[in-house]
Amino acid sequence: MNENKTEKSQEKLTKKDFVSDQMVKWCPGCGSHAILAAVHKVFPELGHKKENFCFVSGIGCSSRFPYYVNTYGFHGIHGRAAAISSGTKIANPELSVWVATGDGDSMAIGGNHFIHLIRRNIDINVLLFNNQIYGLTKGQYSPTTPRGGITKTSPHGTIEHPFITAGLVMGAQGTFFARCLDNDVKMLTDVMYQSAMHDGTAITEILQNCVIYSDKAFDNITAKEIKDEVQLRLEHGKPMIFGKNRDKGIVLSRNKLRVVTIGKNGVKEEDILVHDQYKKDPGIHRMLGRMQPPKHPVALGVIRSAPFNTYDRLMENQIENEKKTSPVKCVDDLLNSGDTWEM
Repeated sequence: MNENKTEKSQEKLTKKDFVSDQMVKWCPGCGSHAILAAVHKVFPELGHKKENFCFVSGIGCSSRFPYYVNTYGFHGIHGRAAAISSGTKIANPELSVWVATGDGDSMAIGGNHFIHLIRRNIDINVLLFNNQIYGLTKGQYSPTTPRGGITKTSPHGTIEHPFITAGLVMGAQGTFFARCLDNDVKMLTDVMYQSAMHDGTAITEILQNCVIYSDKAFDNITAKEIKDEVQLRLEHGKPMIFGKNRDKGIVLSRNKLRVVTIGKNGVKEEDILVHDQYKKDPGIHRMLGRMQPPKHPVALGVIRSAPFNTYDRLMENQIENEKKTSPVKCVDDLLNSGDTWEM
């Protein structure tokens, strides 16, 4: 965000300042609880006045979020959080605007608003809860449900190709994309902080467990016995190394990402790709975002954080330039322009 425009708090805020007095009504064990804990933890670290935060949501389990954070908020209608938050940010550039949305809310009914928010690069932070199901409406398949998934509306298995969120975001010219697990509050907090510092639309996909309708949907990457072998935790400026013994890595071979074992076939640690999240060219970022087991590990953390101009900043510049050159400085000037007469 544009740090120069956001007024800093004169008092030291704490987690308690952002905890709402509303009863949290998510199911016990739902991953949303951990996401909420991360938000409560990171907001005081951003240093803004409490009244300069605004949370916007659409419809879904995730969309209860504005009630559970003690800030200004707007609970919108299904799929329209991106539109509401865009207007909020453009009208109030000094606000730190956050969106809580789900895979259905954002990429199904809200898909058009979602891609154009990203394309415009408005300085908004989007937390996308991806549980691969419609939880609030009782278990219909969503745009991210894996092909073949058995749900209330696909009893014989889905026959649709699911969205890969990273591919959709980067195809829409996204400048920031991160992916986290709902139970990793430390990574969530770090990524949310980086999201807030990014000037532009920041999409954080959170792989979230729905214990009722999509339980253990991400066991293939979160199960304790395999997680080290299937998770690539990215850090800017560091080699892409993973594995229980830290002996596996990612290399670029013939324009494709490939998993190698360090110490085998002459592979050295210096051969491993070094992560550059700030690179403007999205090529490597796109490939990282699309990696999936069993062929590749899943990339976690900030995958892309490229610096580009934002819609809201360019719009402000246009307004300022017009003010300098226009003969109309106020409403009186407008009313008295052209022909006037007295009655």
